Amino acid sequence: FEPPPGKEKESMTEQTPKSDSPVAGNGRPAWRRIGDFLARPHARYGLGGILAVGIVFGVIGWGGFNWAMEMTNTETFCIGCHEMERNVYREYKKTIHYQNRTGVRATCPDCHVPKEWVHKVIRKIQATNELYHHFLGTIDTREKYEAKRLQLAGNVWRAMQRTDSRECRNCHSFEFMDLRAQESRSVRRHQQAINEGKTCIDCHKGIAHELPKGAFEEEREINRQLQEQRQKKG
Repeated sequence: FEPPPGKEKESMTEQTPKSDSPVAGNGRPAWRRIGDFLARPHARYGLGGILAVGIVFGVIGWGGFNWAMEMTNTETFCIGCHEMERNVYREYKKTIHYQNRTGVRATCPDCHVPKEWVHKVIRKIQATNELYHHFLGTIDTREKYEAKRLQLAGNVWRAMQRTDSRECRNCHSFEFMDLRAQESRSVRRHQQAINEGKTCIDCHKGIAHELPKGAFEEEREINRQLQEQRQKKG
């Protein structure tokens, strides 16, 4: 007995077993098949095994992310760009933050990268703009750097005012200062800062890097803008 034309093909199709795996093709887009698999795992792949694999990859991914964060949070990484090593780093090496009688140092990330995780991530995202200008060569010569020095310094001063000199306070605190052990001039200025609610950068510009030309005019402009912001809030 021979089946009618066309029936043989149909019969063979019907006899071909269909895969019940949610990741099988079935003409569906790959991303939908993966979604189905994650939503309804196949019996041969236990849910516990899938969760275990997910946890392992999650730990590896999280560890890799934090490793990258910490690797980019070192002085060695910061001065890996020649524009940093040849300019600000050489200035910093002449200051008390680099070498002092106690041997306690404040490195680049100590002053420029927050300790708190959320603020640190935000700062790292902002730093992508610095990488962009590094590859553009915006300040890759001493002349270019000097031309931008005031603008760059002003950006840092404004940022430190907005955060109440957060990174300075990782080491320095009015609360734990022994004013009796300070010189009379320092006592007066620190007491004035406490009474007036000033922040570190209000008085300590140029402590780790050379002051740019026009620094005092820029300081007055920053203070004027800050006063206007306080009046609007008040």
